[in-house]
Amino acid sequence: MRWFHWVNFPLLAIMIWSGLLIYWANDEYSITLFDYTLIRFFPEGFYKALNIPFRLAEGMAWHFMFMWIYFLNGLFYVLYTWISGEWKQLVPKSNSFKEAWLVLLHDLHIRKVLPPQNKYNAAQRIAYTSIIIMGIGSLITGLAIYKPVQFNWLTWLCGGYNLARAEHFALTIGFVFFFTVHIIQVVLAGWNNFRSVVSGFEVVKVVKKQDIKSINDRHAKE
Repeated sequence: MRWFHWVNFPLLAIMIWSGLLIYWANDEYSITLFDYTLIRFFPEGFYKALNIPFRLAEGMAWHFMFMWIYFLNGLFYVLYTWISGEWKQLVPKSNSFKEAWLVLLHDLHIRKVLPPQNKYNAAQRIAYTSIIIMGIGSLITGLAIYKPVQFNWLTWLCGGYNLARAEHFALTIGFVFFFTVHIIQVVLAGWNNFRSVVSGFEVVKVVKKQDIKSINDRHAKE
């Protein structure tokens, strides 16, 4: 599970970066009112700061090569979770959406008590399942706009080329949002939790019997 996680992290970063190189060739999405552009998703300075402009061919080469590695890593991950039975820990339960709200309130320090949880809490179950669905959606919409003639049935299912492109763009924003929240949660969880994700084990401080006795004696005196 950790290998799939750490392989997927740089792969998704490369896919987003190369996708921006492609998107720059036709930067059409914006919020416009009465022919006046209020907000562009990526201002000119963003592209110049990351040295993104006018690298369409390079972006397509990176994107179309790494999409197959991204697909295979996702496929093996889904197969592993299914065969190993790990999916039972990941798929949301009937009460997960209610508990996820309570987890959110706890993370915002509005609610003190965290709902009972096993390996993953309700919010993690929803997020990790959603990210798999989003990955499948990115693959389908990506193929629909990559080969709209050869995969015309996929393009039709996505609502046409323009809608498939918008859906692909929206899913990318979703991935960036997930990235951001995920990293913030890792930082808040602390170093020991991050180390366990890398190494596979968690360092737990062992309290000796004499330490427990001295603590109890101190409390008794108080």
